[in-house]
Amino acid sequence: MYRLLKIALMAVVSVGAVVACAQDSKKTKPMETLEIGDQVPRFVLKDQSGRDVDIADYIGKKKLVIYFYPKDESPGCTKQACAIRDSFADYTDAGAVVIGINSGSVESHRSFAEKHRLPFILLSDRGNRVLKQFGVKNVLFLTGRETFVVGLDGKIVFNYRALMNAAEHNDKVLEFLKGDDAG
Repeated sequence: MYRLLKIALMAVVSVGAVVACAQDSKKTKPMETLEIGDQVPRFVLKDQSGRDVDIADYIGKKKLVIYFYPKDESPGCTKQACAIRDSFADYTDAGAVVIGINSGSVESHRSFAEKHRLPFILLSDRGNRVLKQFGVKNVLFLTGRETFVVGLDGKIVFNYRALMNAAEHNDKVLEFLKGDDAG
């Protein structure tokens, strides 16, 4: 009898462990990266001036270039931001608003924007909530570097991912915007 009870108890514990593992894997399953044709998630984040920016305010009015980058003042991120700054007129000529997003604080973004004279919006995503909504993948210990272009209809029309080649994002996005596909 004792042996039968012990076997039954082990079976219950084993089933419980399997269920717990299955539930944990559902919770930690990464979001899929947004693809062309997907609707941009709605979100509100603070910009480098501490103001709330609601992405819904731009849908239907401007194309959006939303780029996720790992860290203010890192060499690659600075190179990427300055490349966008130097081509900013091309973005505005294409009818696009540029928005950079990472987990840095409002203060860090303010300092980064002032130091490098960045004319575009930087948003603070402290918990990486929006980064996760877009499905941007981490690489090792760094948050991902990915750029999305959102059309006037609020759908993703282009995306580009390259962690180690930061400046290439600017070239690829401008090449796309200069075409007629970004409507």
